[in-house]
Amino acid sequence: MTPAERQSAVAFALRNLLLDDRQPSSSALQAASDFMAGRKQAEALVDQARRLEAKADALTDALFLRTTLVCQRPWATEGDLEELRAIHRRLLPGLPEERALRRPQPNDDASLYPAAMLEQGAAAIGQELAAEHNLASLDRPVFVDRLAHYYDELSYLHSFADCDGMTLRIFLSRLSHDAGWDLDWGQADPTAHRRAIQRALRGNTDDLQALIASMVRPVNPTRIFLIAGWDQGPAH
Repeated sequence: MTPAERQSAVAFALRNLLLDDRQPSSSALQAASDFMAGRKQAEALVDQARRLEAKADALTDALFLRTTLVCQRPWATEGDLEELRAIHRRLLPGLPEERALRRPQPNDDASLYPAAMLEQGAAAIGQELAAEHNLASLDRPVFVDRLAHYYDELSYLHSFADCDGMTLRIFLSRLSHDAGWDLDWGQADPTAHRRAIQRALRGNTDDLQALIASMVRPVNPTRIFLIAGWDQGPAH
């Protein structure tokens, strides 16, 4: 990774945790700083994350370091539940497969998709996404609208009992980048982000669309700005 890529990876990992109200410790932040400066290699972060996961009170630090490195460990980008599982495994590699997916509980949250039907729900979302060519070649307003739709659908699905939001943000970042847009999660205020997700779950995606619109940046800004204009995307 280049120094800029390391800095970007650390910034994303930190923001991804903060959006779930998780705060890494000073020692984990120091390890990330050493990584950005080239004083610590990726393998050292992997080893540190492995040691941290064994301590119940250090899971956040392990998640922080693993998220920093998540893009160095590619997975099959199929836009389906298997891709979400692959990302989730990178965050929680020690979690048994049978405990990863959300399971039906007597007091299940009625605002979420029925846990017993996760496989079917995920398949429907994956098929819809594939039919839309994974949101490739869309102008910016259309892309924002459709990404908000899928963020809402996947939040409602809530595939994982733990780290579901973190997994979704990694997935959405991958999906957006491949479609020609990058997401600047640093623009997402945690309180506004939670409110937007909750309102979307109740049927109003206006706040979620506004949030995504503030985050979307073209992967190739020179081509977008000089040839097409801000509201037009990679198709032009």
